[in-house]
Amino acid sequence: MTFQAELTVIPREQHPISRRDISPNALRVLYRLRDGGYSAHLVGGAVRDLLVGQIPKDFDVATDATPEQVKQLFRNCRLIGRRFRLAHVVFGREIIEVATFRANSDDGSGDREMDNGRLVRDNVYGSIEEDAVRRDFTANALYYAIEDFSVRDYVGGYADVLARRLKLIGDPEQRYREDPVRMLRAVRLAAKLQFEIEAATAEPIARLAPLLAEAAPARLFEEMLKLFLSGHAVASFEGLERYGLLPVLLPETAAALAANRSGALRRMLVEGLRGTDVRVAGDEPVSPAFLFALLMWPAYCRSLMGLQAQGVALEDAQRRAADRVTLHLLDTVALPRRFSLPMQEIWLLQSRFSTRQRKRVMRLLAHPRFRAGYDFLALRLFASDEHADDVAFWKQAQSQSGDELSASLGVAPPAEASTDDDAPSKRSRRRRRRSSRSASRE
Repeated sequence: MTFQAELTVIPREQHPISRRDISPNALRVLYRLRDGGYSAHLVGGAVRDLLVGQIPKDFDVATDATPEQVKQLFRNCRLIGRRFRLAHVVFGREIIEVATFRANSDDGSGDREMDNGRLVRDNVYGSIEEDAVRRDFTANALYYAIEDFSVRDYVGGYADVLARRLKLIGDPEQRYREDPVRMLRAVRLAAKLQFEIEAATAEPIARLAPLLAEAAPARLFEEMLKLFLSGHAVASFEGLERYGLLPVLLPETAAALAANRSGALRRMLVEGLRGTDVRVAGDEPVSPAFLFALLMWPAYCRSLMGLQAQGVALEDAQRRAADRVTLHLLDTVALPRRFSLPMQEIWLLQSRFSTRQRKRVMRLLAHPRFRAGYDFLALRLFASDEHADDVAFWKQAQSQSGDELSASLGVAPPAEASTDDDAPSKRSRRRRRRSSRSASRE
């Protein structure tokens, strides 16, 4: 990849980044590296986010110090990684990641390795100019220098951030082939930052989307969580659709949505993702099990209908559909069992919400997945109002006492257990009967 780096310095008075907005621990790392005689810069997403007025989630540092030299400066440092050798400086629950400037060329040492055009190892160190050129997007190749508080731009990223434009550094097709997950990253960053993906950067995505199938399923699972649990799930989903990535990432869901002409399943899915964004914005937890139950629900519904059309009984069809969809998902995304099992439970609970038998109602209310199942049922109203009565019943049932619930079901409450006063007389009668039988045996 050939890309000519050209330095532009944006002095402190011309950009909005203030040290008040930077993690104190990141500042400690920057200052100690500088005092140790090394170049030290805040880099990447933190600089980008601060420029557009967002609060960075992480603060990463780039330096000309090697990982081993960083470790010598910080007692609270550990070295990690083989593909990318990094230093993690640990401050309690916060980790400041420190990366050494990397070169974009192979020095023959074996520390930079390509496999079929894919970068699998990158530990050849170089200059800041080389480091900037090898980063993915121009918006991520900006450096905040602690020495004079300026922003250093080598690839035109500052102008792209101001224009809210996401642009790959170098040839887009080559960069995607190096790492196909960059296509998902482009969609995610565009959704998060409300940037437009530059035309040349967007053009190859649909053509190269099948390369995602070769990515590690565990990595795709992590990328899915970033796409949908970072507060911009709706925009991320729409981006996956727009750029042709959904049929590769979630093929059965994409097929089911395409076959659902009414758009009901898509309405429900988008509304569920909108609710996820609201919860994230309110700092409320969102279970990956619920997220994947939502994302894979169209696939489950389509599989269930197909099995029923073949004459499979409903209960058996439900379990077989849940297993089939889960197994197919695992071919692409490594959804851990601790999430896949609750996902299936949420689906299988749906048919039980039509019950009105008191014992079954009470058992369902006590089910550990009841609340998740009920919330999912309520979401289904966005696809169809046929479940409105069930939603209303179970909403009320959650706040009712046992007697009130029995009354609403039109049944008598269960008989009260025997009182303490009654118990001795029953026990004494049983004793008398036993003693008379023993007397007759004698």
